[in-house]
Amino acid sequence: MTKTVACDRDGARLDAFLSESLPELSRSFIAGLIDSGSVTLRGKKLKKSYKTAAGDMFSLDLPEPRELEVSAENIPLDIVFEDSDVIVVNKPKGMVVHPAPGHSGGTLVNALLNHCGDSLSGINGIIRPGIVHRIDKDTSGLIIAAKNDAAHKFLADQLKDHSLSRVYEAVLVGNLREDSGTVDAPIGRHPTDRKKQAVTEKNSREAVTHWEVIARYPGFTHARMRLETGRTHQIRVHMAYIGHPVLGDTVYGSKKPWPGLEGQCLHAKKLRFIHPATKEPVELECGLPDYFIKVLKSL
Repeated sequence: MTKTVACDRDGARLDAFLSESLPELSRSFIAGLIDSGSVTLRGKKLKKSYKTAAGDMFSLDLPEPRELEVSAENIPLDIVFEDSDVIVVNKPKGMVVHPAPGHSGGTLVNALLNHCGDSLSGINGIIRPGIVHRIDKDTSGLIIAAKNDAAHKFLADQLKDHSLSRVYEAVLVGNLREDSGTVDAPIGRHPTDRKKQAVTEKNSREAVTHWEVIARYPGFTHARMRLETGRTHQIRVHMAYIGHPVLGDTVYGSKKPWPGLEGQCLHAKKLRFIHPATKEPVELECGLPDYFIKVLKSL
């Protein structure tokens, strides 16, 4: 299958531009396409570092969908919303979203395959069927999956134009000076640690997080964040960047875990999107999980 992408800007890295233009495809998947020679311009194969020019028309030779190789597993799901087009799940802390090296089973995808059968979109391939966006393993809360390719594309377009709204709550280390604010700082791969993200001007993408204080505690802040963009680890990176990392985040904050807390205290609480079939807004919310409430009580 061939896909054509028109370019509207000068000087962007090819892999970064295509990742931004095609949010339904992972950046690693796009990088693999480029490396294999499956991305061309006027018949010429390109490198990831190619600098775009306005008017470029890129051709992507996408592989045909393969038979699903990830197994279905009977894992209970906390389903917040479901119909023939989408399913929204309240993901527990500790659950990986999709299979990866070291996590071949027990993931949200394994559970969705058991619950939904064949009715998941194939846009993201055999490893991430239906997955429109991700949340980290140790982040809890709402995540949406698409049951067909048309719904997936419609939802991905909302991610791209920032109309799919996601609101999180977190416990932050330290006391924020103001009651609300915005972090507008580009995020890209960390210059020395490839497993991390960082605020950087090099090979980065726009990232905007709006925050407001819910409650203050001695040395800590309970805050709400609304994502305007959806970069990898965005809230964790942005909050650490302004000096208030998410409590329990041993990657971007203190290396010492918070007693009784595995991973960061971060919960995807609200989700708002336009339904792909009805074109009506859908607003969903889930309560704070037990681990989060326990942390607040301890403070």
